[in-house]
Amino acid sequence: MGRLRYLPGSLLFTGWVLLSWIPFALVVLIVGVFSHRRAFAVARRWCQTVLTLGRWLCGIRCEVQGLEHLPERNTVVLLKHSSAFETLAELCFFPPQCWVLKRELMWIPVFGWALKGLKPIAIDRRAGRSAVDQVVRQGTERLRDGLWVMIFPEGTRTALGQTRRYGMSGVLLAQANGLPVVPVAHNAGAVWPRRGLIKRPGTVRMLIGPPIETAGRDPRAVTAEVQDWIESRVAELTGLPKATAPDQRRSSRKPE
Repeated sequence: MGRLRYLPGSLLFTGWVLLSWIPFALVVLIVGVFSHRRAFAVARRWCQTVLTLGRWLCGIRCEVQGLEHLPERNTVVLLKHSSAFETLAELCFFPPQCWVLKRELMWIPVFGWALKGLKPIAIDRRAGRSAVDQVVRQGTERLRDGLWVMIFPEGTRTALGQTRRYGMSGVLLAQANGLPVVPVAHNAGAVWPRRGLIKRPGTVRMLIGPPIETAGRDPRAVTAEVQDWIESRVAELTGLPKATAPDQRRSSRKPE
């Protein structure tokens, strides 16, 4: 019964989100024909409205720490992915950006059309190396356009206290452009689970880490450092044991 007391607010919140994205997407679609920056501003306003409503109806607040760590020039940001919350928050708290996302999102009527105008990097997650090459190629174009490139290195949402092997495309993109990567950890999965209707009241803390240099380094080592930093911070925020990907656990039992 404890969780059910949060159901009315969660239902109202979810209903508003489902109804509101259509008019906002239409505005993004129209404005995007003339200006990506203005289309991004409209998308950001919608995300800000969603987070505000989430605070009023569901009691979800957000605190961001480490904004001073963001470099002066645009670069690649690698974020923990355990909820829908961070997909909204990144628009609110980071400079104009694009995202690496699954191409299936582009097939959603209206939403996908509007999303295309925001210059995402839409990949086939089953494409392997060609998907990585696409991220590096198109990501380089977006960086040259002045956008930040936001990547969820786990590739999909993971349950609270879990992780997957991090992909290297973000590190390879940063290396190709002589840039560092910026890691971001948070505890959003504790209040906004990746699956399930009910949202729990609480404070989401987003931690932006210091830039991690990539130049002249093994991309696997950089990716491992990013994962260690993010998963360690998530463990501190949630009080859960530090998550380790299954393949990392297996490899850790092998002799050196």
